[in-house]
Amino acid sequence: MSGGANGWTMLDLSLGLNVAVLIPVCIGLLWNATWTQAAFGAPTPARGILLSIYGAILVVSAGLLVTGQTAQAVPLLWIQVIYKITTPLSVGTLRNPVVVSNLGIAAFHIATLAGR
Repeated sequence: MSGGANGWTMLDLSLGLNVAVLIPVCIGLLWNATWTQAAFGAPTPARGILLSIYGAILVVSAGLLVTGQTAQAVPLLWIQVIYKITTPLSVGTLRNPVVVSNLGIAAFHIATLAGR
Protein backbone atom coordinates (compact mmCIF):
# COMPACT_ATOMS: atom_id res chain seq x y z
CA MET A 1 0.00 0.00 0.00
CA SER A 2 1.50 3.25 -1.07
CA GLY A 3 0.18 6.65 -1.92
CA GLY A 4 -2.63 8.82 -0.69
CA ALA A 5 -2.93 10.42 2.72
CA ASN A 6 -4.14 7.16 4.26
CA GLY A 7 -1.60 4.98 2.47
CA TRP A 8 -4.18 3.35 0.15
CA THR A 9 -4.12 3.85 -3.60
CA MET A 10 -7.09 3.24 -5.88
CA LEU A 11 -5.33 0.08 -7.06
CA ASP A 12 -5.17 -1.09 -3.44
CA LEU A 13 -8.88 -0.37 -3.05
CA SER A 14 -9.83 -2.21 -6.25
CA LEU A 15 -7.81 -5.25 -5.21
CA GLY A 16 -9.28 -5.05 -1.71
CA LEU A 17 -12.77 -4.92 -3.23
CA ASN A 18 -11.97 -8.07 -5.20
CA VAL A 19 -10.86 -9.85 -2.03
CA ALA A 20 -13.80 -8.64 0.05
CA VAL A 21 -16.35 -9.74 -2.55
CA LEU A 22 -14.72 -12.96 -3.68
CA ILE A 23 -14.08 -14.56 -0.29
CA PRO A 24 -17.80 -14.99 0.51
CA VAL A 25 -18.69 -15.72 -3.13
CA CYS A 26 -16.10 -18.48 -3.42
CA ILE A 27 -17.10 -19.98 -0.07
CA GLY A 28 -20.76 -19.83 -1.06
CA LEU A 29 -20.07 -21.56 -4.37
CA LEU A 30 -17.88 -24.20 -2.70
CA TRP A 31 -20.52 -24.96 -0.07
CA ASN A 32 -23.40 -24.64 -2.55
CA ALA A 33 -25.13 -22.07 -0.34
CA THR A 34 -28.78 -21.41 -1.08
CA TRP A 35 -28.06 -17.83 -2.13
CA THR A 36 -25.52 -19.05 -4.69
CA GLN A 37 -28.14 -21.27 -6.30
CA ALA A 38 -30.48 -18.29 -6.60
CA ALA A 39 -27.77 -16.05 -8.08
CA PHE A 40 -25.64 -18.51 -10.08
CA GLY A 41 -28.01 -21.42 -10.68
CA ALA A 42 -27.61 -25.07 -9.83
CA PRO A 43 -24.15 -26.62 -9.61
CA THR A 44 -22.88 -27.29 -13.13
CA PRO A 45 -19.48 -27.65 -14.79
CA ALA A 46 -19.86 -24.02 -15.95
CA ARG A 47 -20.39 -22.85 -12.37
CA GLY A 48 -17.31 -24.83 -11.34
CA ILE A 49 -15.28 -23.09 -14.04
CA LEU A 50 -16.57 -19.74 -12.79
CA LEU A 51 -15.46 -20.69 -9.26
CA SER A 52 -11.98 -21.42 -10.63
CA ILE A 53 -11.85 -18.04 -12.35
CA TYR A 54 -13.10 -16.25 -9.23
CA GLY A 55 -10.58 -18.16 -7.12
CA ALA A 56 -7.75 -17.11 -9.43
CA ILE A 57 -8.81 -13.46 -9.26
CA LEU A 58 -9.00 -13.74 -5.46
CA VAL A 59 -5.54 -15.30 -5.12
CA VAL A 60 -3.90 -12.84 -7.52
CA SER A 61 -5.59 -9.84 -5.89
CA ALA A 62 -4.59 -10.93 -2.39
CA GLY A 63 -1.07 -11.75 -3.53
CA LEU A 64 -0.60 -8.34 -5.14
CA LEU A 65 -1.84 -6.62 -1.98
CA VAL A 66 0.39 -8.67 0.31
CA THR A 67 3.50 -8.17 -1.83
CA GLY A 68 2.81 -4.50 -2.50
CA GLN A 69 2.97 -5.14 -6.25
CA THR A 70 -0.35 -3.43 -6.87
CA ALA A 71 0.85 -1.73 -10.07
CA GLN A 72 0.80 -5.21 -11.60
CA ALA A 73 -3.01 -5.24 -11.17
CA VAL A 74 -3.81 -3.13 -14.23
CA PRO A 75 -4.22 -6.03 -16.72
CA LEU A 76 -6.30 -7.98 -14.19
CA LEU A 77 -8.63 -5.03 -13.68
CA TRP A 78 -9.05 -4.51 -17.44
CA ILE A 79 -9.98 -8.17 -17.89
CA GLN A 80 -12.50 -7.83 -15.08
CA VAL A 81 -13.99 -4.65 -16.53
CA ILE A 82 -14.47 -6.29 -19.92
CA TYR A 83 -16.12 -9.45 -18.63
CA LYS A 84 -18.21 -7.62 -16.06
CA ILE A 85 -19.67 -5.08 -18.49
CA THR A 86 -20.51 -7.84 -20.96
CA THR A 87 -22.38 -10.00 -18.42
CA PRO A 88 -25.75 -8.31 -19.04
CA LEU A 89 -25.39 -9.33 -22.68
CA SER A 90 -24.33 -12.90 -21.97
CA VAL A 91 -26.88 -13.44 -19.18
CA GLY A 92 -29.62 -11.57 -21.01
CA THR A 93 -30.91 -9.55 -18.07
CA LEU A 94 -30.13 -6.73 -15.68
CA ARG A 95 -32.23 -8.36 -12.94
CA ASN A 96 -29.71 -10.98 -11.86
CA PRO A 97 -27.85 -9.92 -8.67
CA VAL A 98 -24.52 -11.10 -10.08
CA VAL A 99 -25.00 -8.90 -13.15
CA VAL A 100 -25.85 -5.91 -10.97
CA SER A 101 -22.85 -6.42 -8.68
CA ASN A 102 -20.57 -6.97 -11.70
CA LEU A 103 -21.60 -3.61 -13.13
CA GLY A 104 -20.95 -1.86 -9.81
CA ILE A 105 -17.53 -3.43 -9.43
CA ALA A 106 -16.71 -2.63 -13.07
CA ALA A 107 -17.58 1.02 -12.42
CA PHE A 108 -15.22 1.07 -9.43
CA HIS A 109 -12.41 -0.56 -11.43
CA ILE A 110 -12.97 1.88 -14.32
CA ALA A 111 -12.54 4.77 -11.88
CA THR A 112 -9.33 3.16 -10.66
CA LEU A 113 -8.00 2.69 -14.19
CA ALA A 114 -9.05 6.18 -15.30
CA GLY A 115 -7.06 7.68 -12.45
CA ARG A 116 -3.81 6.10 -13.61
